[in-house]
This record gives sequence, structure tokens and C-alpha cells, in this order.
Amino acid sequence: MYRDTFIEINIDNLEHNVKEVLNKYPEYKYYFGVVKGNAYGHSDKIAKYLVDAGINYLAVSSLEEALSIRKDGVKVPILCLEPIAIEYIKECIKYDITITLHEYEYFKKLLEVEFDEKLKIHIKVDSGMSRLGFDDQDQIKEVIDTLRNKEKYILEGIYTHFATDGIYDVSWDNQYKKFIDLTSQINLEEIPIVHLGRSQTLLNHNKIPFANGVRLGIILYGYNTTPRPLPNDFINKLRKIKRAYYNKKHNISPTITDIDINLKTAFSLYSKVIQVKKIKKGSFVGYGRVYEALEDIYVAVIPIGYADGFDRRNTSRQIVINNKRYDLIGEINSGMIIAKVDETIHTGEKVILIGEGISMREVAKHMRTSVYEASCTFNEWVPRVLVKNGKIIEIDERKEVD
Repeated sequence: MYRDTFIEINIDNLEHNVKEVLNKYPEYKYYFGVVKGNAYGHSDKIAKYLVDAGINYLAVSSLEEALSIRKDGVKVPILCLEPIAIEYIKECIKYDITITLHEYEYFKKLLEVEFDEKLKIHIKVDSGMSRLGFDDQDQIKEVIDTLRNKEKYILEGIYTHFATDGIYDVSWDNQYKKFIDLTSQINLEEIPIVHLGRSQTLLNHNKIPFANGVRLGIILYGYNTTPRPLPNDFINKLRKIKRAYYNKKHNISPTITDIDINLKTAFSLYSKVIQVKKIKKGSFVGYGRVYEALEDIYVAVIPIGYADGFDRRNTSRQIVINNKRYDLIGEINSGMIIAKVDETIHTGEKVILIGEGISMREVAKHMRTSVYEASCTFNEWVPRVLVKNGKIIEIDERKEVD
């Protein structure tokens, strides 16, 4: 690493989360570790550690992601959740990548591809997300019947994706019913893997009886996004009564919100102060002269910016140095930010941008987004330092050009 700006990933916490889920929800056969988006910004090099902890299937978005994990020596099956171009089907066979079959036209083109080895397939059903997937009973039956009659195809799985968590809304139930309807002409018990749920489905709903797989995304990284239970004050008691009435009126299935699960976040973002200077009253700080010092102040320059993925939505939020919070001031630059500090701060001191004292949840709230997006914003230039038992075990960083 050529500068002291990096993301630290706590492997112990990731492994803890996997084991916590498997111990609390042991009724599944297949636990998909979703490592798309460079493992939600954590580095796809964590895949092998998730597998060591008990994950027995991985899920990614693209063939590039799948191949990156394969080249890192991971042997468990990998499902690509997005369609892979027909011309790369043989690459999937070569590297044992399971494809998603998402529409009838793609299916017809797939039948024209000649190959001798076997291709593993999961069928995607559009139960109401209106994104990828089949939404026609007859097409689903035809596709399944055809694949079963051709030895080179392994019809391994079928799945859908819920658009909502299903808490206080009827959408989740409607999607569940639509999946049942769309698959009514086939026998789901004859398909080896059926996976409908994601992290919040696992936490907030009783197990779907016929599902033997579950996709674990944000939960692996230490986040439970279930809404917090309402307090018992008068206003919130009325809200609870209203919600109970709504659930009964729309026949919404029971959900679980009081969840006892111990998750640990693994993502921290650090940097170091590269300069401290005293600014006189009336001076302007940064581009656009948007911040004026109303008194003599100290400022610290820190080497990270929007070119690293530390985008402008971080403007005016706080950071932590020496266990004390300080405000960011001025514009977020492409490679630097500026904090208003005090005379106790010196060049070379560690800066916590996300981590102890300033959580990802707090940062996401400031950015007006989710922890999903907040963790995915940082690009490959920011090294991921994997730490286990307090020691660095691996560094994932962009290699220099010879």
C-alpha cells in the first residue's frame, strides 16, 4: 500500500456471522453466500473464509465476479444471479459456474449451443419484482420438461426474489402466492434446490416449507435491517393497533421482528492525517469557498475523496481521531477531505472514517441511503486489508503496472 487509506475487513466477525446464522437456522440444506458487488465492498477474497465457516454455495452477479473467486481457489458451486451472454456458456462449464435461466428467448438460444460437458442451471421466476424471471406457467413447465430430457443440462434449482421484507405490507404474500401459482404445473420436490428467501426473509418469516436453500447477503456482513420494535408510548400503541388491523384486513402472514441474533460488522475504513495547519478567521477552506472560518481554527487534510468512492454525500459528516469526533468541512475533493480539528491533532494520526465510534449505519443515514449502498461505494483503488485474530492475513489491492 502506497498510502495509509484502506478498508479493514474483520474475518473473525464474518465467520462469527455465518456460524450464528447456521446455528440459529439449521433447517436449510443450502446456504448461499451472496458475494456480489465485490462482496458488498468487503473484497471477494472473503469468499473462501465464508466457505470455511459453513457457506456451501456462493452467489454473484456476473461471470467476471465468479471467475475472480474461482481463480482464488474456491471450489464450492457458484450461482450467477444475472444472465450470462450465450457466447460465454462454455466458460461457465469450464469453471463450474451455475447459470440463471431467466426468459424464454434466452432458453431457445441456449438450446442451440453445442457442448459435451454438463451445464448447471437455476430457473428464475418473476413473482412480482418485475425484473428478471419467467412469469408464465406454461413456459416454466416447457423449459423444465425440455431440460430434463437432455442429459447435458443439470436442472439444479429454481428461485425467486422478494421485493420487500413483508413487514406490514401485503406485497411479500402476493409474491409468495404468485410463485406458487407459476410453479403449479411442476413438482418442486423434484428440483434439488429451491431458494426464495434472502436475509430478511430468513429473519422476518417462518421457513417456507418447500424451500431448502436461502440466500444470505447483508446478514453475513453484520446487519439486521429489520425495523426496530415500536416503543410502548400512547402514540405508538395506536400505531401497533392500526398495523394489526391492517395485517388482519389484508390477511398478511405473521412476521417476526423481535429477533435475537448476534451479528458483528466487519467493515472499517481508515486513513491518516497528512497535514495539519492553523487557519485564520475569515479564511476560506476548499473548492468554491463554501466554508469560511468564523474564528482561528485548525484543519486536518486526509487522503481520501470521491475518486475513491468517498462521495459528496459525506459532506459535513463526522469522523473520529483519537476517540474524538470532528466535522468535515468544505467540499469533498477527488482525493482529499478536510476536517475541522483542534491543536491536539498532528500529522500521521489515525483517522476512523467508518468503524469504532462511527458506524456504517450512521454513515448510511447521513448519506440518505442504505448500508447496502454505503458499503459498495468504495472502488478497487482502496485496499482491503483482511484481518484475523488481530493479524493481517491478506491484502487485496490493485497491483501496480510494470
